[in-house]
Amino acid sequence: MGFGTFVYNQLVVQPPLPSLSFADQTVIITGSNTGIGLETARHIARLGAHKIILGVRNLSAGETARQDIETSTGRPNACEVWHLDLASYDSVLTFADKALSLPRLDALIENAAVATKLFHLADGGYEHSLTVNNISTFLLALLLLPKLQQTAHSFPSRFHPPHLTILTSQVHAWPQFPQWKDPRGVFTALSDPRTAHMDERYPVTKLLGVLLTRELVSQIKTKMEPNNPPVIINMVDTGFCHSQLSRENKGVEELAFNLFKRLFARTTEVGARTVLAAASAGREAHGGYMVNGVVATEAVSGFVCSEDGKTAQKRVWEELGGILEGVRPGVMGGLK
Repeated sequence: MGFGTFVYNQLVVQPPLPSLSFADQTVIITGSNTGIGLETARHIARLGAHKIILGVRNLSAGETARQDIETSTGRPNACEVWHLDLASYDSVLTFADKALSLPRLDALIENAAVATKLFHLADGGYEHSLTVNNISTFLLALLLLPKLQQTAHSFPSRFHPPHLTILTSQVHAWPQFPQWKDPRGVFTALSDPRTAHMDERYPVTKLLGVLLTRELVSQIKTKMEPNNPPVIINMVDTGFCHSQLSRENKGVEELAFNLFKRLFARTTEVGARTVLAAASAGREAHGGYMVNGVVATEAVSGFVCSEDGKTAQKRVWEELGGILEGVRPGVMGGLK
C-alpha cells in the first residue's frame, strides 16, 4: 500500500456504521478494555448480542469497560469480564477451557496485541511480543475453533457461519524478515537477544500473523468443501487508529508520532467499524485480508504472495504447531 493510498483511506474513506444484528450471539473479544477492542464490544452490544466476553489482562480495567459499554448502550448484563493474559500459556488454556463450556460461540475476535521495543522472554522462553501477538493468539484460535465449528452445526439458521477474525496491520509489509531462513527456526531466531531488532518487532509479528492466518485457512480448506466453510476466518486491517500501542515512544519520536496521529489517525470507533465488517462478512471473505470493511487482496505484501513467502508460511506454521503441541497435546487436531 503506497502512501497516497494510505492518506486516501485515512482521510477520505469512511467505513459505514455497522447495522447487521448480533442478536442471540455470543462473542469473545480479546484486549477489549480499551481502544479498538472496547469500541468493537460497544458496537456488538448495540447490535443486540446476547453475551459479549471481554478477555482482558486487567480485571479492574475490564470491569470499568463493561460498565461503560452497558451504560452507553442501555444493555445491562450484556458483557462478562474474563481474565486472559496472552503472555501466559496457563491463562490461555484456562480461558479456552471455560469458553468451551459455553452453549455457543459465534465469533472470536482476536484484537489483543503488544508493541514493545524492550526485549524480554515470556512463558515458554520466546520473546514477549511473539508470545502475545502470535503464539498465544493462535493457541487460543485453535483451542476454540472446534467450538466455532460446533456452533455452525448446532445453529444452522444463522445468517452467516461463525467467525474467527484476527486483527493485522499494513505494517506487515515493512520488515525484511530474514529470520524465516534461519536454520534454528523462526521463533528461536527472533527470541535471540543478541540479534533481536526490536524496532521492527511489531511489524514482524503482524507479518507472522498474516502468514499463519493464511496457512490456517489453507489447512482447513484441504479438509472441507472450500466454498462452504463452517467457520469464516479472516484478517482485518483497521487502518491507522488512535491507540496506546505507541506509549513507549519518548522525546522527539513521541512528538513526531503524536503529530502523525493528529494528522492521519482514525478514531478507535471508526477502526472498530472495520472489525465489525470482518466479523459479520459473508463466505466471500473467508481467508481474506480486509481493509475499510471489504476484502482487499491487493493490500497483502509482495513477500507474502511470493514463492519465498509461501515457503516461509509453511515453515512458520510447522514451527508453531510444534510449540502448540507442547503446550496442549492434540491442539492441532482441532483442524480436522
